[in-house]
Amino acid sequence: MQTSARLLRLLSLLQAHREWSGVELAERLGVTARTVRRDVGRLRELGYPVHATAGVPGYRLGAGTDLPPLLLDDDEAVAVAVGLRTAAGGSVSGIEETSVRALAKLERVLPSRLRHRVRALRSMTVPMGRAGSTVDPASLAAIAAACRDHETLRFDYRTHEGQESVRAAEPYRLIHSGRHWYLLGWDTGRDDWRTYRVDRLSLRTPNGARFVPRDLPDSDLAAYMSRSISSAPYRYQGRFTMHAPAEVVAEHMPATTGTIEPIDERTCVLSSGANDLDELAVWVALMDVDFEVHEPPELVDRIRALSARLATAAAVSSASSVSRLAGSSRAGGSGRPRGTDPGK
Repeated sequence: MQTSARLLRLLSLLQAHREWSGVELAERLGVTARTVRRDVGRLRELGYPVHATAGVPGYRLGAGTDLPPLLLDDDEAVAVAVGLRTAAGGSVSGIEETSVRALAKLERVLPSRLRHRVRALRSMTVPMGRAGSTVDPASLAAIAAACRDHETLRFDYRTHEGQESVRAAEPYRLIHSGRHWYLLGWDTGRDDWRTYRVDRLSLRTPNGARFVPRDLPDSDLAAYMSRSISSAPYRYQGRFTMHAPAEVVAEHMPATTGTIEPIDERTCVLSSGANDLDELAVWVALMDVDFEVHEPPELVDRIRALSARLATAAAVSSASSVSRLAGSSRAGGSGRPRGTDPGK
C-alpha cells in the first residue's frame, strides 16, 4: 500500500474507533508497529491531533481547532446524505437550514455513483409532512449533557391538560418515538420514574447537583417507554385479549399507541390508553380482529351501547334503501328505464 493511501486508511481507522492499540493498527494496515508510529507522526505534521496513550502503545484522534476531513465509505456517505435530508424536514427545530447546507456540500463531493443512489432514493420517496412536535436543538444538547454528566435538571413543565409546574429530575435517557422527543428521568419531587415530553419543558439554569445513577426501571427501555407513552398518561387504561397473533396486531398500530404481549401463536394481550371510552372502543374495533375486554369494566357497557346504536343505524339505513328501490320500481312501470321505446 502506498504511503498516501495508507495515511488515508489510518485516518479512517482513527475516526471510526475511539482508541486503537499500535498492534491492532499494524495488523489492519499490514505494516510494522514502527511504520504505524512513523505514519502517526506524518498525520500530526498535517495538523491531526493524534494522541498516544501511556503504557501499552495506543492511539486516538483528539478534537482539534478545526474540523478535519471525514473519510466515509460508500454506505456511510449515502447514510449521512439520507440522514441530512431527513433532518431537513425533521422534528428538531432550527436545524433544517443547517442540514440543507451540509447536504449541499456533501452532494458536491460525492462520486457520481453515490449521487445516483441518493437521488434515486429521494425520487422514490414521498414525504407526508411533519406529524410530530419540534424541539429546540439546544435543549436536546443540554439534556443529553446532563444525562452524560449525571446532573439534576430543573425545568418548568406543562402537562397534556395544560397544567404547569416546576419539576426537578435526574435525567437518564432521551427517546425519540418518531413523533415526539421524550426524557426518561427520576422525578425527585414525586420519588418515581417519569417520562416528559421535551417540547413541553423549559429548562432552568443552572443545573442542580450531581447524582449517583440508579438502576434503570427496565432492561428494555424501548418497551418501557412504549408502555409509559401509550397508557400511563391517559384517563382510561384498556387491556384486551386479541384473537390474532401478536405480529398481526402490531401491523395495525405504532409502538407509541399500545403494547402487545403474546399469549400463544394465535392470541395476545393488548394494552393501551385513552381519555375517552368511545375513542378506545372504536380504535380497537377498527383493527378487524376479534377481541375481549378486560379493563376498564365500564368499557363493556360503552361498547354495548355503541353496538346498539350502530345496529339501529344499519337497520334504518337498510329499510330506507328498500323503500327507495320499491319507489323506483313503481315509477319505472315494467322496470324499463324511463324514456325508452319498447319498440326499439
